[in-house]
Amino acid sequence: MKKTIMLVSLMAVAALVLSACGGGGGATADNLLDDINNRGYILVSTDPNYEPQSFLNTDGSRPSDTSCPSDALTTAEMQGFDVDVAIAVGDGLGVETCFATPNWDVITAGNWADKWDVSIGSMTITTARQQVLDFSVPYYFTPAVFAVHTDSAYESIDDLAGEAICAGASTTYEVWLDQGDMGLPESSIYSQPPADITIVPLDTDQECAQALAAGREDFAAYVTSQTVVNANIAAGLPVRQLGSPVFSEDLAPSYDKSSTLSTESLRAEIDSIITGMHNDGTLTQLSMKWFGEDITMDPTQ
Repeated sequence: MKKTIMLVSLMAVAALVLSACGGGGGATADNLLDDINNRGYILVSTDPNYEPQSFLNTDGSRPSDTSCPSDALTTAEMQGFDVDVAIAVGDGLGVETCFATPNWDVITAGNWADKWDVSIGSMTITTARQQVLDFSVPYYFTPAVFAVHTDSAYESIDDLAGEAICAGASTTYEVWLDQGDMGLPESSIYSQPPADITIVPLDTDQECAQALAAGREDFAAYVTSQTVVNANIAAGLPVRQLGSPVFSEDLAPSYDKSSTLSTESLRAEIDSIITGMHNDGTLTQLSMKWFGEDITMDPTQ
């Protein structure tokens, strides 16, 4: 009898632990949207070093009444365009928004093991990523550009032939440098990479800018979103854009195809929220706030 009681007690404790876990796999829900509603928060993966899209708020402090897991960041501790979009998504769902910050290559690889619910982190839709991830409707569109140190003598992208170029690991920028194609529509590709280059990958493309500005000399340029280069310049980094955009990207929330719980209803809700934000001007306002221009309109339309 004591053994039976002990076994039942252990099973009850285990059930409580499972139901408290975030990022999917809830014990009482059969889909991710219901699981999120049950726990009262959505766990969003994003980059803590990708200004102005997402970066740490050094002036913010963790609120005492948050529902976020202890290893997740709160809305008070993060800021940026992607962060504001994620907060709006949480508000639309009626739950608190919390942030996980795994490495980019982990996010793009899929198989998240239910550690977070959705990525709202400026992810470009590509055919390769669609093998392991599902995507919502895009919330903004950006051109990709080269940037070099202001003191460099480079005058065109062709001048970078034979040089080393930095890009964030597992980003579309690294794939484009390596292959010249990322599974984007042909109309979105404006040029091919310079000839005979060497790729220098860092954890994020923002680190490329910071390293170049700090005097690192093992690469001549970096490729990233034009919004990042503009932010680098505005922050006083000694860099400048080189040449015209090389391709354009459609950026959207993504979901793990291998999620334990179905993401279909969650994707439908977030699609509706983002579409509403396009229609009512919310995304335009956020774009103007963080980028100083509206880049939420599809350039192909």
